[in-house]
Amino acid sequence: MSITFTPLLARHQDLLWHFLHVALWDPPPAGLRPLETLQLPGVRIYAENWGRPTDVGVIAQLAGQTDAAGACWMRVVPDGMGLAYVDEQTPQLGIALLPAYQHQGYGRQMMLAALDAARDHGFRQVSLTVHPQNPAIRVYESCGFVKTAIRNNYHLMLVQL
Repeated sequence: MSITFTPLLARHQDLLWHFLHVALWDPPPAGLRPLETLQLPGVRIYAENWGRPTDVGVIAQLAGQTDAAGACWMRVVPDGMGLAYVDEQTPQLGIALLPAYQHQGYGRQMMLAALDAARDHGFRQVSLTVHPQNPAIRVYESCGFVKTAIRNNYHLMLVQL
């Protein structure tokens, strides 16, 4: 099935909140965190008021589907905020793919499309954090991310663009 990517824009704010919720991964058997988690200051910084000049992201949609399959987004977060903070020029990445579309190669394609958008936007590197038990680490590494540190028991990963 073919997949297309469109820019994640301010008008997609509700969709971004949904995918941020999906992105908050915990090891099985844990399910999704409570929706109230999105209101925590350390979480909401990644999505609220989407559409700033340094916000970059893509929405994935599969051919024949009306709803988005996933999203990958990046945001520069100031003042040392965010677990993946490196500096005020490096955006922190979030990614989520609905379970029905996982393990089919779509996540890698989506991440590469988002990294291309970040490169086109002028970013030189992108950071993320990932739980050490999250199997998506392999996908991130296949996209060029390298583990650089441990933060609060999560891997900090960077990719040079």
